[in-house]
Amino acid sequence: MKRRDLLLNVLDSTFDKESWYAPFKQAIEGLTAKQASWKPSGEASKTIWENVNHLIYYKERLAANLEGREWALDLDGDETFNLTNQSTDDKEWNKVVERVENAQLQLRQVMSTISDEQLDQNLLEGKFLDIMLHDAYHTGQIIQLRKMQGSWPSIR
Repeated sequence: MKRRDLLLNVLDSTFDKESWYAPFKQAIEGLTAKQASWKPSGEASKTIWENVNHLIYYKERLAANLEGREWALDLDGDETFNLTNQSTDDKEWNKVVERVENAQLQLRQVMSTISDEQLDQNLLEGKFLDIMLHDAYHTGQIIQLRKMQGSWPSIR
């Protein structure tokens, strides 16, 4: 298996291809805006919506950088959680879900054109692995929040 194909497989597994753990897409499946904006009382945690914002930012930024597009939205780590405004409007939440799906598709398309030689340049393979591990970490947080609010497992 080519390195690129292995990376694409891991990218798919963290996003929407169920393996031995729930992927991101399943973790947000069926959520309402109200559920996505929920935060446990007294807890210093982020909402599901904030976590999704954070993941969108880093995927969009990496894809833009790999495509050679200018990235003008320079946010620090904490600011990325507020990339979009939370609300109780399901239409707004659905836009965020669509945006994360588009960010995933865009990153996947860029990755599918990368050669082994390019993977060796600028620590690119490590950047891909970092973003996938980052997704898996925050997916675990999302699932934990859903368990705390009683909306997990998602209904399929």
